[in-house]
Amino acid sequence: MRLENRLKELAKIGKISDTGVCRLAHSIEDKQAMDLVSSWMNEAGMTSTIDSFGNLIGVYEGNDPSLTRLVIGSHIDTQPYAGRFDGTIGVLGAIEVIQLMQENHIKLERTIEIVSFADEEGARFNKGLFGVRALTGKLEAEEMELKDINGTTRAQALKDIELYPNHMEPPRYTPENVCAFLEMHIEQGPLLESQNLPVGIVSGISGPLWLTVEFEGHSGHAGAVPMGLRQDALVGAARVIHLFDEMVKSDLSHPTVGTVGFINNFPNSRNTISEKVTFTIDLRDLLPDRRKKYEDQLYQLITTTAQMYQLNYHITEDTNSDPKYCAGWIKEIMQEELTEMGQEPFELMSGPFHDSLIMADCCPYGMIFVRCEKGLSHHPNEYADIEDITIGTQLLYHTVTRIVNNKHLNVGGNTNESNIQTS
Repeated sequence: MRLENRLKELAKIGKISDTGVCRLAHSIEDKQAMDLVSSWMNEAGMTSTIDSFGNLIGVYEGNDPSLTRLVIGSHIDTQPYAGRFDGTIGVLGAIEVIQLMQENHIKLERTIEIVSFADEEGARFNKGLFGVRALTGKLEAEEMELKDINGTTRAQALKDIELYPNHMEPPRYTPENVCAFLEMHIEQGPLLESQNLPVGIVSGISGPLWLTVEFEGHSGHAGAVPMGLRQDALVGAARVIHLFDEMVKSDLSHPTVGTVGFINNFPNSRNTISEKVTFTIDLRDLLPDRRKKYEDQLYQLITTTAQMYQLNYHITEDTNSDPKYCAGWIKEIMQEELTEMGQEPFELMSGPFHDSLIMADCCPYGMIFVRCEKGLSHHPNEYADIEDITIGTQLLYHTVTRIVNNKHLNVGGNTNESNIQTS
């Protein structure tokens, strides 16, 4: 009941209207929401702070400061036209875990930190995973000068809520001081629902390749230029988009996914041949070699199409991340605990990326997925049943208990080894 009420209370703050447009998408983090979540951390016995990048961090001290800490968390920011469960259940579920430990008078050996990472979604400045990259020392040069659609920089947005980033501070999380990271999240896909299962154990996060492709031809009058003499950039883009979709669908037994989510056409006039088209490509897979195969085919397709329609082209690589695999020993703990709970252990991959993608570079990680209705996410109708969220939180609680009191577990560093079958 407590977790359900907190989800509802936080949702009331985030919503601007019944359309599902969320205020939390338009700021680094909404200060009112952060203060509310911070109060719940304090209620659970944690000390809470907001760092200079907008990360909300709650610390629950263990008895042995020599042990590396366990970090749990997710995010509460969202997309402009989105729901109330994406990321949020991971933060509130983690707080619930600590509150249960406090109420059950469980003594901890190692310290636990709960984090609500700032700006995971990247909805405002078009570059997400901001807070977790700040905490692990992975922010890029000039990133604070990225602007939103109104021309406000990220630095100014932080200043507006009285936060002043200090780039001289060392990273908070390193392989030397974190033993593991755990994240609970809604699945954002339909697999758990199709299996009639409330929760699943994540095997890994697909590595995203993001490209921006630009085709440039020659504009002309739609009624005057013969078809054989045209250099139509939009026709070239349409060919690539269609054949890229067919390519990725060529073997549906693979979890490979490809998407063109943005297109800009110039001059975008009914009566004029398109001169310049820019579009994005998103390609994801759990296996780097298989993704590379599709990538090579895609580059060849773009080159061939440009030659076919006499177009100039340019390809920009915006993001290229390797897949990150969940630690086998954490998955084993989750499998054992799910079985003990009377639930069926089930593994599935994550196509979307999460804060775990970055934390995986400094420590082993594990993720719990919670079933969401119709696999719907980034939409106002996004929904996860409180009973399923409760099961996920119970699994998180048991997993945390196993890890936090194991004094011999002092691992850290990148253990990104795949155990994914290639067949």
